[in-house]
Amino acid sequence: MSLALDPRQRAMLLEMGVHVWQPPTAMAPESQPPDTASASPHTPKANDAMPSSTPPARPVAKAPVPPRPPSPTLVSELTQDISSMDWPALTEAIDHCQACAMCLGRRAPSLAAPPLVTPCDWLVVGDPPDEAQERVGQPFVDETGLLLDNMLRAVAVQRWNHETSSGAVPASRAYLTHVLKCRPALMRAPSAAELGTCAHFLRREIALIQPKVILAMGRFAMQLLLSETPPEQARLPLGKLRGQVWRFADVPVVVTYPPAYLLRNGPDKARAWADLCLARTVAGGSLASP
Repeated sequence: MSLALDPRQRAMLLEMGVHVWQPPTAMAPESQPPDTASASPHTPKANDAMPSSTPPARPVAKAPVPPRPPSPTLVSELTQDISSMDWPALTEAIDHCQACAMCLGRRAPSLAAPPLVTPCDWLVVGDPPDEAQERVGQPFVDETGLLLDNMLRAVAVQRWNHETSSGAVPASRAYLTHVLKCRPALMRAPSAAELGTCAHFLRREIALIQPKVILAMGRFAMQLLLSETPPEQARLPLGKLRGQVWRFADVPVVVTYPPAYLLRNGPDKARAWADLCLARTVAGGSLASP
């Protein structure tokens, strides 16, 4: 129900502080006197507007709901000729790789590659990088990296990096890498196909490093590095695959717990020590008991 008021009556009510709502097109413009003969509540002008003292009501805008991101898809083909790349070419290929969904949303791959072919007795392969490792683009950093360095030092092995690549060469060096070079932006486990895609880079790393032993640290590293073993064995828990020597790309593989796990489970450090001693023996070194 609406009141049939002429413009003069509406102006009087407005002066009294009484606001009577009507559609904006039915109000007289503020610039015109309210008693203009051409103005009529029944014949509003096309350019009539509500007085500035009573702004038109506007619908409240709702915050847009962000669309759900699409399911990851293969965005490009895997780089060709990986098996013949040198370190600079391999590093560039990994930097620009978009061959599986693990690359989606990444900030930078995690890789610490030497500029030249640098043989190392040990190759340490860890699980996919975490946020800290992605941030600095290096494998095994912060507390996990410190623990791993101490573990390797206990068996007379030193992590390879740009600082140790010059000067005195340690008795044994270890090259550290990840089974996947990208931190999964989607919080899920990598699939076997995604692990297999990144394995092309790992195989080239093995060819350039020429390790005597590979230390698999973690469930996903173990899953890939034991992919050449019978499936019924590869599916066993990590704890049941320890203490044995496996093979990947014709290189001996020893399985052990990742440093992040050992930080939370101190009692298993003794088992990890036994695994490192086994790897040391496989690599051709000897070690006395600590």
